[in-house]
Amino acid sequence: MKKNNALYLISRIREAANKFIVQELEANGLKGVVPSHGDILVVLYGCDKCTMKELAQKIHRTKATLTVLVDKLIALKLIEKEKSPQDNRVTYIRLTPLGQSYKGIFEKISDELNNKLFKGFSDDETKNLVELLQKTRANIE
Repeated sequence: MKKNNALYLISRIREAANKFIVQELEANGLKGVVPSHGDILVVLYGCDKCTMKELAQKIHRTKATLTVLVDKLIALKLIEKEKSPQDNRVTYIRLTPLGQSYKGIFEKISDELNNKLFKGFSDDETKNLVELLQKTRANIE
């Protein structure tokens, strides 16, 4: 296999994974939610609230891009903004009760996707692939 096929393969895998995620989200009643929204929701499932700055750093997005994603999730009533009482310049993002209610669905979809991705792989093969992809990411960043 030629080296120049790697990026093509990674791109096709990402495309197929995103398609799977969107189909599963829609099948579970989450129309309008896309994988980039999932990044935000997953972070918020692990904490009570995050500042916009913290969230941007954790999902590796610019504040401008994050603002667009957050506004969409607010429109879907999955998250809400809250100004800090101590510093009006700081905005917190937190899950709404509706957003919190979808946590199990996100975990289920994630598990199903991982099962599809690594079907037929041994534990060592899975570990090696993940390590190689982390190394590849570090090289390009």
